[in-house]
Amino acid sequence: MQKSFFYLSIFLFLSLSFCAFVFVKTNEVNQEIENLFTASLVFPLKINEKITLFFVGDVMLDRGVRKAIEKYGEGDFKFPFLKISPFLKEADILVGNLEGPVSDKGKKVGSIYSFRMDPKAIEGLKFAGFNILSLANNHIFDYGREALEDTFLRLRDAGIDYLGGGFNEIEACSPKIKEIKGTKIAFLAFTNLGSPFWQAKSNTSGICWLDKENLEKGIKEAKNKSDLVFVLFHFGNEYEKKPNIEQKDFAHFAIDSGADLIVGHHPHVIQEIEEYKGKYIAYSLGNFIFDQSFSKETMEGILLKVIIKNKKIKEILPTKTKINQYFQVELLE
Repeated sequence: MQKSFFYLSIFLFLSLSFCAFVFVKTNEVNQEIENLFTASLVFPLKINEKITLFFVGDVMLDRGVRKAIEKYGEGDFKFPFLKISPFLKEADILVGNLEGPVSDKGKKVGSIYSFRMDPKAIEGLKFAGFNILSLANNHIFDYGREALEDTFLRLRDAGIDYLGGGFNEIEACSPKIKEIKGTKIAFLAFTNLGSPFWQAKSNTSGICWLDKENLEKGIKEAKNKSDLVFVLFHFGNEYEKKPNIEQKDFAHFAIDSGADLIVGHHPHVIQEIEEYKGKYIAYSLGNFIFDQSFSKETMEGILLKVIIKNKKIKEILPTKTKINQYFQVELLE
C-alpha cells in the first residue's frame, strides 16, 4: 500500500511538473509572438515620428561674457544659458557655431579681437545641450593650432560633435551623420574667412575651406550616406543685414548640389530666410551668446526650429532670441 502511494505521488509530481513546464513555455512563445507583432507595428511608426532640430548662431563665452559669468554667475558657465535651457531641451539635436577655441593652450596670433574660451566653458555647452558645434570660422585659429587641436579633444571628451575642423582634411570636410528615429541626417560646415593656410591637409589639422570643389564633394558624400543634408556656412560681411552676392552664390550652389537646408552665421546680425527651389536658406542667424552690446541688432538672434517627418523637412520655425544685460540669452517672442 505504501509503495502504491509512493508511486502515485511520484506520478502526480511529474505530471504537475510537466504541466507547469508546458504552461511556462507556451507563455514564453506567446510573449515572443506578441513582441514580434508589436515590433512590426511600432517600427514603421518610428520613421513617422517628429524630429526637432534647433540651429543657433554665434556662441562666444570669452571677453565680456566671461566677465559677466564671473561677476553675476559665480563663475558658473551655465549662467548664460539658464533662461533658455528649458526651451532648448525640446530639441532632439542642438547645433551652433563656436566662435573660437575652448582651451588653455596656445598663444594669441589673431588681432585684438581674439577669443579663447576657458575650458570650463564646456560645462555650459553641455548644460545647454549642444550636440554639434561648427568650428569652421574666422576665430578658431586665434590661439594657433595647439589651441585648435586641444578644442577638438575637449569637445570629443565632452561628447559634443564638431564640424568643419579636424586633425586632417578627411575629418574636417567629412559629414557628421546623426541617426535619430530612423532618419539619417548629415551635417557639413565650411568657411572662407581667415587665412587659406588654415585649411586642413592630409597630415595637418585645420578647417574645411569653402570653395565649390570642397562643397560639391562633401554634399555628394553626405547624400550617399544620409536622408537629409544640412550645410553650415560661416560667410558674409559683418553687420550687414542683407546677404551679399557671394553668400547667395554658395547657398544656391549647395542646394543645386543636393543640400536640403543651409544655415549661415558670421554677420552678427539677422539676415533673411530665403526659399530656393523648395529648400530653405537662413543666411545669418545672428548672435546667440555674444558681448556686442553696442547695438540692438547685435544683441538679437534667430533660433531656427526645423521639424522633420517621414525623412523630410516639414516645417521651419524661426524664433527670435535676445541677449540681456548680463549676457544671458532669452526668448524674445
